[in-house]
Amino acid sequence: MMMNMWILVIIMFMVGNMIFVFKHKHLLIVLLSLEFIVLSIFFFMSLMFMYIEYEMYMLMVFLVFSVCEGALGLSILVSMIRTHGNDYFQSFNLL
Repeated sequence: MMMNMWILVIIMFMVGNMIFVFKHKHLLIVLLSLEFIVLSIFFFMSLMFMYIEYEMYMLMVFLVFSVCEGALGLSILVSMIRTHGNDYFQSFNLL
């Protein structure tokens, strides 16, 4: 049972990374894949803390930082859509 959970976490992390690398046309897809990676890391940490019987306080700190990361990503997305009209990376000039 525990081995199936570890395999699930590894698969979630790998799928999130593959989406992040190969589907980078829209900013929303990139942000969703980053949140999926954060969710898999949260699941990994919760499994690890349950396995070693540690406090779950660090999970709360990690959850706070991941929520801040998500809010910052959404604010960048809204700002980009307001200035450029879409979320394509091709229409966004970095220089």
